[in-house]
Amino acid sequence: MRKKGFTLIELLIVIGILAVLATITVLVLNPAQLFAQGRDSQRISDLSTTRSALSLYLATVTSPDLDGATTACSSRCYVNLASGLATGCGSRHGTKTVNYDTDRTVDGTGWIPVDFSSISSGAPLSNLPVDPTNDTTNFYSYACDNTNKTFELNADMESLRYAQGGEDSVEDSDGGNSATIYEVGSEPGLDI
Repeated sequence: MRKKGFTLIELLIVIGILAVLATITVLVLNPAQLFAQGRDSQRISDLSTTRSALSLYLATVTSPDLDGATTACSSRCYVNLASGLATGCGSRHGTKTVNYDTDRTVDGTGWIPVDFSSISSGAPLSNLPVDPTNDTTNFYSYACDNTNKTFELNADMESLRYAQGGEDSVEDSDGGNSATIYEVGSEPGLDI
């Protein structure tokens, strides 16, 4: 009577082939870059949504105030971090002093000091966005010019695809004054 089944050698060969295929798949797909691209997509979406909310605020509020109670648009940049950045929000905004705040509320006390709840149709955001990694390298920053009623939002892309020189780079094609930071806003030249 002959037994049916695989020999140990046959099983080892199949396992070896599967291991080689799995390794090739991981190398080709590069999951670390795929996750970074996902976080970058979130950054682009967050800044677009926040820019739209700020534009709505400027268009509908009678006396818009882009720096809230701080009255320091000309000398400060704002971040959603507790501490740890150099002057200018990590050199994103010249020599401005960093204003740290971890509050995400939209009533003017959050890290962006704009009272979105004063929009007659209600606040377009339920909470202010925060960078997916939110550390001293990857964070959102805000700067404004209250006299001209303009603003700028910044984020740094981490994937090779969206960063400076990447195939879908948003950093060097956004119209801003920095080729290594993604900048959006209403400030001409995005140079606040």
